[in-house]
Amino acid sequence: MDLEISIEAAWPSSPDWEELAERAATALAQCAPELANPRLSASILFADDAEVHALNREWRGKDKPTNVLSFPMLEREDLLDLSPDGPPELLGDIALALETCGREAAEKGLSLEQHATHLIVHGLLHLAGHDHEISDQDARTMEQLEIKTLALLGIADPYGDHDEF
Repeated sequence: MDLEISIEAAWPSSPDWEELAERAATALAQCAPELANPRLSASILFADDAEVHALNREWRGKDKPTNVLSFPMLEREDLLDLSPDGPPELLGDIALALETCGREAAEKGLSLEQHATHLIVHGLLHLAGHDHEISDQDARTMEQLEIKTLALLGIADPYGDHDEF
């Protein structure tokens, strides 16, 4: 998957956020093969709370910042039917909010890098049509993919109760 990365807020200079996002997407493609399609691209915006708040208000009708927003461009069925040959296809856009991500990372005893990696994986899964709000089974499936992917990156189960991989 080709990623377009924009860093528009005062995210720390280290780690290399572009490299982190690429590693997360590569690991995720090993666990969710539909995301290994070479035609796919996605954009990831590293923003601040104010920008994510504005996006959340405009596009989701929620007047608050959140940790990550995902804006899918393909239906899951279309993604699954997408052949590896042909023109590029935009999977969608993700935006991460610095202050919210930082606060959550501190509350969880994680580094910003670890938490942002999880949120990138989580956001990409939403772009691929996964949704943890549909049912308990859908939530479990999505969590399992996150846990497997993060394990490949050396990051522990973010949910703390599924260390089975």
